Amino acid sequence: MQAFTEQSTQSAIPLHIVLKGQLSAWAEGQDESVRAWVTANGFTARAGTHCLLPSSSGDVKAVLVGAGDEADLYTLSALASRLPKGTYALAEPEGLDLEQLCIGWGLAHYQYTRYRAVKPRKTQLAWPEGVDRKRVEAIVSAQSLVRDMVTTPTEDMGPDEVQAAVEKVGERFGAPTTTISGDQLLEENFPAVHVVGRASHRPPRLVELNWGQDSDPLVCVIGKGVCFDTGGLNLKSATGMRLMKKDMGGAAHALGLAQLIMEHALPVRLKLLIPTVENSVSGNAYRPGDVINTRQGLRVEIGNTDAEGRIIMSDALTLASESKPDFIVDFATLTGAARVALGADLPAMFCNDAPTGRRIWEAGEKVQDPVWEMPLYAGYKRLLKSPVADLNNISSSGMGGAITAALFLESFVGKGITWCHIDTFAWNQKSRPGRPEGGEALSLRAVFAYLQ
Repeated sequence: MQAFTEQSTQSAIPLHIVLKGQLSAWAEGQDESVRAWVTANGFTARAGTHCLLPSSSGDVKAVLVGAGDEADLYTLSALASRLPKGTYALAEPEGLDLEQLCIGWGLAHYQYTRYRAVKPRKTQLAWPEGVDRKRVEAIVSAQSLVRDMVTTPTEDMGPDEVQAAVEKVGERFGAPTTTISGDQLLEENFPAVHVVGRASHRPPRLVELNWGQDSDPLVCVIGKGVCFDTGGLNLKSATGMRLMKKDMGGAAHALGLAQLIMEHALPVRLKLLIPTVENSVSGNAYRPGDVINTRQGLRVEIGNTDAEGRIIMSDALTLASESKPDFIVDFATLTGAARVALGADLPAMFCNDAPTGRRIWEAGEKVQDPVWEMPLYAGYKRLLKSPVADLNNISSSGMGGAITAALFLESFVGKGITWCHIDTFAWNQKSRPGRPEGGEALSLRAVFAYLQ
């Protein structure tokens, strides 16, 4: 069953969204039996709660929806799986952010179904007037794409499948894609991508998609596509490796954003770049202490093979910079330090242009997809110094790891180019309404809203 229907709102069961401070006023306008029923059910309009109002025949005639202090993206999400089968409609849409409510309803209908059958949702929302359905469904579709890709295990979402996903989206919008794979990466001067992925039986690759008119501003979108990260020879622990199928979350975000850009026909020229590899262990794995080449020409000493994402991103950032774009944005599940600082739900954002960073933050607040700006503190560049190469891929200090990782990436961004880096977790640790456990798009809607 689809999340939305064109059925008339007149024949649908009304949903009354009620704030805690408005419950008394709402109840005063009802008859005594309704007030008694609401009181008997202990409904206080707390966020995430609801109360079914019965008709004289015992059917559901209306639903009270608790919104707490303010209705938000997920106000309707809990209802998708908890309400009885039927079609529902917002009763008093005035003053509500209908687009956000519809997105939250749509996200709550998402289910990951690749490996097991699940019971489909049996609830639908009658489409409210004045809301762009195409836009809402495009956002839900892009976020679902990210969720699907990140949740899928590496056996079925390796570098070749990431490439196929990009090609599928490209075909849909008539956007040509090219892939440089295996030893061809060395021939085309992408040595950093090659060195990280060469130990895997599945060749490393750089996937590129182009779309748009040459006369429009050039936007480069880059996503870290490490399909599994063992840590390399600096092997992760069993606990640390458990969720490393999600280390291509940046690639999924980048592809989801590209899909949104093309579906909305934004007036930009899009270049999508996804370096995608497995960081594996074998006889030809790169080693701690190795000095590797990069496309830009900087030599990098490998302080730790588990800091591989920034290595492959370096070649992609250099390639993007060669086109002199108006804007570069990259997504990466890059550091545990960002999670220590900001937790799982709040991506760390680094931007080399303060006004741009502020606008992305504001866009995230508006669409309830928050990011938090962190400093590109130049004083920490000294921590990336190497005695034998131009720089090290890890900091000499155990502190400020998200900042030093961002500073490493900044070394490969061309001068004068506006650049934003987002260090995202890409995962819901536990299921919540509208946010099932598994892969998640965190910062996708924020960046898209900024671009719009």
